[in-house]
Amino acid sequence: MNLDPQGLFRDHSDSDDEFELEKEKDPSKEMVVYLIDASPKMFDLVGNDEDKSQTYFHAAISSISQSLKTQIIGKSSDEVAICFFNTKEKKNLQDLNGVFVFNVNDREFLDQPTAKLIKEFSCIEALRNLAGTFMSNIGSQYGIIPGSRENSLYSALWVAQALLRKGSPKYVSKRILVFTNEDNPFGNITGAAKTDMIRTTVQRAYDAQEMGISIEILPLSIPNEPFNVSHFYADLIGLEGDEVAQFLPSAVERLEDMTDQLTKRIFKKRIVRTISFSIAEGINIEVNTYALIRPALPGSVTWLDSVTNLSLKAERSFICADTGALVHEPPKRFHPYKNENVKFSVDELSEIKRISNGHLCLLGFKPLDLLKDYHNLKPSTFIFPTDEDCGRLHFVFEGFFSVSRI
Repeated sequence: MNLDPQGLFRDHSDSDDEFELEKEKDPSKEMVVYLIDASPKMFDLVGNDEDKSQTYFHAAISSISQSLKTQIIGKSSDEVAICFFNTKEKKNLQDLNGVFVFNVNDREFLDQPTAKLIKEFSCIEALRNLAGTFMSNIGSQYGIIPGSRENSLYSALWVAQALLRKGSPKYVSKRILVFTNEDNPFGNITGAAKTDMIRTTVQRAYDAQEMGISIEILPLSIPNEPFNVSHFYADLIGLEGDEVAQFLPSAVERLEDMTDQLTKRIFKKRIVRTISFSIAEGINIEVNTYALIRPALPGSVTWLDSVTNLSLKAERSFICADTGALVHEPPKRFHPYKNENVKFSVDELSEIKRISNGHLCLLGFKPLDLLKDYHNLKPSTFIFPTDEDCGRLHFVFEGFFSVSRI
C-alpha cells in the first residue's frame, strides 16, 4: 500500500544524476486544460432542496475556481486553459463546432492563472441562479446527436491537445481534466455511426497520451444516479479489470479534495536530516525527519562596515592575565575536586555531554495521558521511512517525536 501517493516525503539527493531523475519524476511546471461539459444535462439540480442545491455545471465551476485561487498563490508559473464543450458558440483556433475556449484569445498556448481570469471565471459561478448570461453568450446544446456527424467530445480533445503541444513532457506535467455527468455520451446514436465515433474519440485520447498528456475524468454524480465509467470512459482513459470498480470512489475523492491536493503541492516537505531508528537489537531503519511547524522568528542582525558595506566578521582572542600575551593554545576547562582542579579539553567535555550518537532508540511505550504539555522542550518532528518499499512497516514506524523531559 502506497501511503505517500503525492510524494511529499520522498528522498532528495544532491547527486546530479539523481537530481535529473527527480526532475523527470516530478516536473516543476504543470499545464492543465479543464474541459467542462456544457450540455443541458449539466444544468440539472444536484439536490432536491432548491435553496441549497446547485447544478452540476456550477459545481464544476466552483471546484475549478477554488483550485485557481490556490494555484495562483502556490504555483503561479503553471499554465491553464478553460474549455467548454457541447456549446452553441465556438471559439478555438481550429474553428471546430461545439468547443468554446474561455481564456485563450487569438493565441496558440495556455495562460498563467491571473486575478483577472479568476474574477471573470468566478462570475459564472456567482450566476448559478441566473444561468441566462452563460446561455446567451456561449449557449448549451448536445454535441452528439443522431443523424449528425458532429462529435464535440472529439473536437474538445483535439483542441486541448493542440493547447498542450508546447513544452517537453520531461520537464512539464500535462493534464486534461474532464468534468461531466454524462457517462454515455454516445447513447443516443446506434449502428456504424456510433462505432465510428467511439473509435475515433478513443484514438484521439490515445494520441494525446502518447504525447505525454494524461487524461483524467472527474465525474459529477449523486448516490442515486451513479456514474457508470464502463459505458465509455473506461476505454477512453484505459481502465482495465479492478481499476474500473476502484475508479469512481477515487475520482469522487479527487474532486472533493481538489483544493487540498493543490495545497499539498505548495508546501513541499524538506528533509531536515536522516537518522537511524533502532527498533530492537539488530533491527534498524533509516528515517527522514521533517520540521512541519516552526515559529517564525525575525532574522539575525548583520553588522556591516560603514565604508565598504561588507559584513563584519567577529574574532575573539584570549590574553594571559599575567603576561598580557596572546594565548594560542586551545582553552581548557576545569572542575574543582578535593582541592584539585581536574582539567578537561573541549573535545573531552563534548564527549562527556554526549548521551548517544544522535540516533533514535525505541525504549518502550507509555500511555498518551502521561505526556503533559510542559514536558515538551522543542517543536515535534515528523519521521518517515526513507525506503518507500517498506510496505506495511510504514504503519508502525511513521509518526512524531519530540524532545521532552520524560
